[in-house]
This record gives sequence, structure tokens and C-alpha cells, in this order.
Amino acid sequence: MLFPTDLTSFLDIIRQNGDAAYSLLFAYATSHSLLLGLFAGYAAHAGALGVTKLVGVFWFGSFVGDAVRFYLGRRYGARLFRSWPRIERLINIAAKLTDRHAVLMILFHRYPHGIRGAAAFAYGLSKLTWPFFLALNFVAAGLWAVAVVAAGYAFGQVSETVMNDASSGLGLGMLVIFLSLSWILSKKLEQTIEDDRKLTPR
Repeated sequence: MLFPTDLTSFLDIIRQNGDAAYSLLFAYATSHSLLLGLFAGYAAHAGALGVTKLVGVFWFGSFVGDAVRFYLGRRYGARLFRSWPRIERLINIAAKLTDRHAVLMILFHRYPHGIRGAAAFAYGLSKLTWPFFLALNFVAAGLWAVAVVAAGYAFGQVSETVMNDASSGLGLGMLVIFLSLSWILSKKLEQTIEDDRKLTPR
């Protein structure tokens, strides 16, 4: 089936193309794709993906993505973003915050939607050393991978108690609601961080 028409068919396609699915998930994990990670956890509960392998893919992908961005930030600095003044300003602010709150920034930057991809560039502009960043980034990437996959897997368990057929409209509706709420919470967290930045002296 080229175009799945329901959730069960889509999960079957993932199950039949496991290697390609893991490769795609690795690519998205480099940008800390929260919603895709939640869905992948759900797919793991349905048996379409392996939990342990999935956590490893997200862990390694997230770690590598931030390591590359850290290198680019350290090598080229904020001039990479001179054509995008808003992003350049955001990265400069994040770099200053990192100098004061490095551990918290690295542990939690993967969750708010707006700063997930940009934060590691800022780390490259900060005073962080390579060994300290890589060690903390490794831990933070693992925590993020476990948290995201576990949340999606837990949703699969909960949804299973209220439906018998994963292809039902109820199952698909619950998944959409779950992912939508996750996106909204991510945006709320982003707004909280943005408000905090506005109060931070430059």
C-alpha cells in the first residue's frame, strides 16, 4: 500500500521498512524533533519499532546534531546568521545565558520549540570547553531520548485501554490530540523562556 489510509496501515509500512524508518528518525533527531519522537514512541508500543534501538537512534542523533552545531558556532561565530538579525540576536542572548546557566541550558534546551535548533550554535559562542560540552551534551541527549520515547510509549499504553482497534477513528483522534497538546506545551515553554530573556539585562 503506497498511501496508508489509516493508522494501522501506516504502522505496517513502518514495520516493513524498519531500516529506512530508523534512518529518517536519526536525521530528524539531529534537530530534536519532539513530535516525531513522541509518535515514534507510540509506534514502538504498537510493535512497529524497537524501543531500545529507537532510544539509541534518538540519543545518538540528538548528540551528533548539537555537536555539529557547536562546532559551527565555535568555528564561524554569529556571522553565520548576519542575514537573519532576529536569529543572530537570539543566539547572542542564548550564549550570554549559557555563560551563567550552562548546565540548565544544555539539559533543557531540547524541549522548547523555538530554541531547539539554535541553542547549540550559541554554546559554540560561549565560554564552554569542548570536553565539558560533549560530556553534558551526551547526558542531556540521553535524557531527552528516553523522555520523548517513553512519553509516546506511555500514550500508546493509555490509548490501548480505551480502544481495541488501533485503526479506529478514536485511536487516530487521540493521537492527534496528544501531539497537538505536546506542541502547545512546547510553545508555552518557549514563551516562558522568551519572557525570561526580555527581563535579562543585555
